[in-house]
Amino acid sequence: QVQLVESGGGLVQSGGSLRLSCAASGSIFSINTMGWYRQAPGKQRELVATITSGGTTNYADAVKGRFTISRDNAKNTVYLQMESLRPEDTAVYYCYLKQGFVPGYWGQGTQVTVSS
Repeated sequence: QVQLVESGGGLVQSGGSLRLSCAASGSIFSINTMGWYRQAPGKQRELVATITSGGTTNYADAVKGRFTISRDNAKNTVYLQMESLRPEDTAVYYCYLKQGFVPGYWGQGTQVTVSS
């Protein structure tokens, strides 16, 4: 089993910054993909960014150039540095880990609210 614990959400003004962290514990494979998804009220959950254990990244168009995903493999932790935040970035942000051929694991979510 795998547990994911997010931290770092909160309230920030438009144009501000936040850094999210997600620590994974349990049976973690050396090869995996971690990432962040978000879900705004009344909308479907959507991809924000992912990063493989080898460091390959993928970003949603809406966050390219503003968000940076990174990870510390030794700590099984993934980070999301969010800059130039906009009100439309307001959502619950979920950490995600995919490994092997089983369904991915999700964190409990952390609220990010950007005020205008």
